[in-house]
Amino acid sequence: MLFRKLCTSLARFDLNPPFFHQKFSNPFPIPTSRTSFHSQNRHNLRFRTLNPATPRFISSTSQMGDSRRPPAVPIPPVATADKLELIRALEASLGSSFSSKPFSPPPNPLIIVISGSSGVGKDAVIKRLREVREGIHFVVTATSRAKRPGEVDGKDYYFVTKEEFLRMVQRDELLEYALVYGDYKGIPKQQIREYMAKGFDIVLRVDIQGAATLRRILGNSAVFVFLVAESEEELVNRLIERKTETAETLLVRIATAREEVRHIKNFDYVVVNAEGKLESAVKLVESIIDAEKAKVRQRSAVI
Repeated sequence: MLFRKLCTSLARFDLNPPFFHQKFSNPFPIPTSRTSFHSQNRHNLRFRTLNPATPRFISSTSQMGDSRRPPAVPIPPVATADKLELIRALEASLGSSFSSKPFSPPPNPLIIVISGSSGVGKDAVIKRLREVREGIHFVVTATSRAKRPGEVDGKDYYFVTKEEFLRMVQRDELLEYALVYGDYKGIPKQQIREYMAKGFDIVLRVDIQGAATLRRILGNSAVFVFLVAESEEELVNRLIERKTETAETLLVRIATAREEVRHIKNFDYVVVNAEGKLESAVKLVESIIDAEKAKVRQRSAVI
């Protein structure tokens, strides 16, 4: 029944409605021949393909808006123009003034730790370094040992009793301290803070034990310099010539020096202070300081 009704409906449907007989014009012209189509198509392809032999110029205005383009300013001849006038014209053309800010900021103050075995000449190198170089502060170490002939309290060391030294330790006034050959030595913090705030480089004189402690405290923020004699034989000759040691203490210092030289790998630089060549050793230390200050990544110590 359903199939019969469907067939009846289709038979009654007009397959030729009036609008099918109307003609419509195509708004897009169609080529009359295959040849003309391909010709036009090839023409379009040639139009879209860049000819490598033909230079293509792109206006800077198309990639940068007029608002960002500096105004055209006539620049006077460099050979004859007034310098100030030329500078102003260049600034106007570039759209900004020339900065007087340094390309490289001032270097940070350094902490230079100078260490080495007894008899290598630490005091002599530091004394000469202070004489020839400005902007350096040598931190005077506090010690409980007795003064030697020619030493000045407050200049070579701060000479204190063991009881006074231990009170400094209790008040946390020392950056580092150690018991060396039965005597205490320590570095007062306040001196370092005061002079670094003024822009001074700080020079610390410590023994090998003290240098190891400072390395743990300061890490790579300080410069560690190991001072040595030319050889072990030369070091022994210097210790004998000082005439400040007994046979027992002389033996202890030599044995200690043999052990201390093994720690050379824990330092940043090694400087040989050869007999009669103090100036060369001092110049090398100065070169180390200059090289450190020229580094792009500066050391920065905080006490």
